[in-house]
Amino acid sequence: MEILQLQYFRTVARLQHMTKAAEELHIAQPALSKTIARLENDLGVPLFDRQGRKITLNAFGRAFLNKAEVALTALEEGRKEVADLAGMEQGSISIASPVLNRLSGPLGEFLARYPDIRLRLTQVPTEDLAGMLEKGEADFCFTAYPVARPGIVEEPVLSEEVFLAVPPGHRFADRTSIALREAAGEPFIGYKKEHVFRQRDDALFRQAGMTPDFVCEVNEPSAKAALVRAGLGVAFVGACNRSEEPPTALMVRIPISEPACSSSYQLAWHEKRYLSKAAQKFRDFIRYYFSTGNDTET
Repeated sequence: MEILQLQYFRTVARLQHMTKAAEELHIAQPALSKTIARLENDLGVPLFDRQGRKITLNAFGRAFLNKAEVALTALEEGRKEVADLAGMEQGSISIASPVLNRLSGPLGEFLARYPDIRLRLTQVPTEDLAGMLEKGEADFCFTAYPVARPGIVEEPVLSEEVFLAVPPGHRFADRTSIALREAAGEPFIGYKKEHVFRQRDDALFRQAGMTPDFVCEVNEPSAKAALVRAGLGVAFVGACNRSEEPPTALMVRIPISEPACSSSYQLAWHEKRYLSKAAQKFRDFIRYYFSTGNDTET
């Protein structure tokens, strides 16, 4: 049994599609099929149920996948530990997050300081984060919602107030604070239902006892801010201590007096997974970076 067979099997098991797995692994589909067939011959049982071109992981496959994940994770952690012992601090770091705009700034600065370290960033839904940490598919997760899983350490690294953003000249533009319920009936620009911050925003509306009138739903913070500036409506935006916006950016942020509006971001990792020197360096840098303050709209 070869390590390559286990790696190929894990990919096929995740995608349950031979052609897609071959494309992701950058190998020919017939070669992948032969590798999986040899693995099944070595084990003496089929790992997938096959019906035409459709393949489904069966009971044997699910049992073997659990052990393959443990073995591959242990080997990867062993490789990292040996590299550290040999003084190889370049390393690689894998990060998973549902929200990427918050990481663009710190990742850029980190790479500028440590150009020999390779970063791999994956955007995934919040519900997938715990599994990636447990399987060793990510060294860290960066999330606005708690992972709340045994064995996973979560460290708050950033907290920001959420404001009501209005265009210049709006009837609320001169206000120093506002209760969210006062904005009932205003046209709102919000996130689409699948966006990670939609859950936060919906909770704020419920606390205020109001149903928003969405005139536009977007996926990108920059699009939401641009539409507010254009006068299409109002929206929630976040801001921390240091603004990165150009002076010409036209948008008024109004503190929300009630309900309390804020977002908290956590850096999470698994306490039983080996963190390389490069990963530890990244964790320390993230702590430092956000402690100095940073501002990007959410």
